[in-house]
Amino acid sequence: MNPPPSFYKYETFSTQSLLNLKSQIIYFGSPLNFNDPYDCAITPNLLEPSDGELEEIRDDYLREADLPARSRKEFEAFSHKQLREALMRAASYGFRQTVNDFLASRGVACFSERNDDLLMWSHYGGCYKGFCLEFDSLSEPFSKINKVRYVPTLPALSISSVLFDPDFHLMLELFCTKSEAWAYEKEWRALHNIAGTQFGYPPEALTGVYFGPDIDRQSLEVVCLILAGQNETVRLWRGRRSTTEFRVLFEPFTYTSHLDAKDKK
Repeated sequence: MNPPPSFYKYETFSTQSLLNLKSQIIYFGSPLNFNDPYDCAITPNLLEPSDGELEEIRDDYLREADLPARSRKEFEAFSHKQLREALMRAASYGFRQTVNDFLASRGVACFSERNDDLLMWSHYGGCYKGFCLEFDSLSEPFSKINKVRYVPTLPALSISSVLFDPDFHLMLELFCTKSEAWAYEKEWRALHNIAGTQFGYPPEALTGVYFGPDIDRQSLEVVCLILAGQNETVRLWRGRRSTTEFRVLFEPFTYTSHLDAKDKK
């Protein structure tokens, strides 16, 4: 899956966003703080196994498990109903424990393929008063970024994938699955093993900054002054509302500080 040329991160104009910009860091926050109650709740439908699948699971378990003779005999004697109920309980409990451990430890940073979506500017860009950072997708940490999948229903899993996958490779896929109601975000996620991590990026990774149509002049100047001291190649874009479409349009501009403007007179 090839990533787009650039990833975009919407920011409100806040002390923390300015500190992150000044320090050139991407913050990997805990997914437990996400605003979608289904996002990262990771509660798939566990499918009840067929009789044939039960026998495969029974054979695999007996082949791998080091069971006392009595326990082995009892497990072999389980009816399909007894075995199905026992496995469903074990899978539900094991899955929930794995989810809790996963969410408690992981950090995530969210990005979008778009910089001009009205809802994104409204929800994450400070109601058009913030800014949007553009990152080169070839830079770190984007080499291992994952595209979010949008689906109409909660995903379904077989219990064998829960019980017999020690690394639980499906966890990452589930972590990057959301309701199709959020498809407008066109989201990609970068994950870190530790929540609360601050990942430093090189100056050249930040290729552009897009300012919301309603950002005030003073806020715009603060961002431009920060960038002037650390990244001379970043491109600046001023946003405005389209008069013919429901979208934000951007035009490039060059920032000149008040002192520099006075010196040139």
